[in-house]
Amino acid sequence: QVQLVESGGGLVQSGGSLRLSCSASGSIFRINAMGWYRQAPGKERELVAGVTSGDSTNYAESVKGRFTISRDNAKNTVYLQMNSLKPEDTAVYYCNADVIARSGLRHDYWGQGTQVTVSS
Repeated sequence: QVQLVESGGGLVQSGGSLRLSCSASGSIFRINAMGWYRQAPGKERELVAGVTSGDSTNYAESVKGRFTISRDNAKNTVYLQMNSLKPEDTAVYYCNADVIARSGLRHDYWGQGTQVTVSS
């Protein structure tokens, strides 16, 4: 019904930058909030950044000032610009979207995950 495809992960050195992208496709009527979550080994999944349909944003305290979330509604795409990366940012990053399908059903959908590794 709805698919989220992520890209942009990789291996970078501490202090480097990456830009993650997540595009939604399928029988989409409307996307409300979108966000990025991450899960590091041995850790719980946590919200990194979120953006509402009105472009209000929120960030985990650990990434404030370094990460920027944005969305392109025409492309059903959300981005996460990650600057000044630190080793503790290493995790699998998952895109999430609160989607109202054309059927009228509302669900959270998840991307497949993309690995971000930051070396010391």
